[in-house]
Amino acid sequence: MKGKSVAKDFPIVCVGGSAGGLDAYTLLLRHLPADMGVAIVIVNHLRTLATLLDKILPRYTRMPVELITERLLIEPNHVYIIPENRDLHVLDGEFRLKPISKPRGWPDVITVFLRSLTQNWDGKLIAVIVSGYDGDGAAALCGIKEVGGITIAQKLETAAHPDMPESAVASGCIDFVLSPENIAQEIVRIAHAVSRVD
Repeated sequence: MKGKSVAKDFPIVCVGGSAGGLDAYTLLLRHLPADMGVAIVIVNHLRTLATLLDKILPRYTRMPVELITERLLIEPNHVYIIPENRDLHVLDGEFRLKPISKPRGWPDVITVFLRSLTQNWDGKLIAVIVSGYDGDGAAALCGIKEVGGITIAQKLETAAHPDMPESAVASGCIDFVLSPENIAQEIVRIAHAVSRVD
């Protein structure tokens, strides 16, 4: 038996990005309150370099920032960071890590994680695609909307590398195109709306 049980129906915000994503992550976290009742999962695709986000991002938020480990319990009011060279899934309210399924070419770790959320998470889903090369995440956005989730792309002129948000918009399944600060406001609005319904 687990020592503590956490409800598995709070919102998860997946923030997917790569090149140029750091600016978006820091602006976003700076504008998010620490007690919204949502989990923030930053899926930054890195293949070989170790991620430093778990060292950098605590400066921008009062929420605990954790590098994801196998079977880590997902809790609200936390920021979680995907480790490099791993695919990320959720099951039974915990993170599951698997060897990266696409070792060559552009990674699709954001798409993989978003698809896992649509199948295995009961709470509201918010998918945010920020600065990065290629189009990771775009293929899963229509699935997020099908389960009642919200999809947001970073406004192209605010992204250092607009390929990823551009691909997201091109999917036809984006609800909002916003600057990082306005993405934060939208997440807060959605979190409040969800907590009023509960």
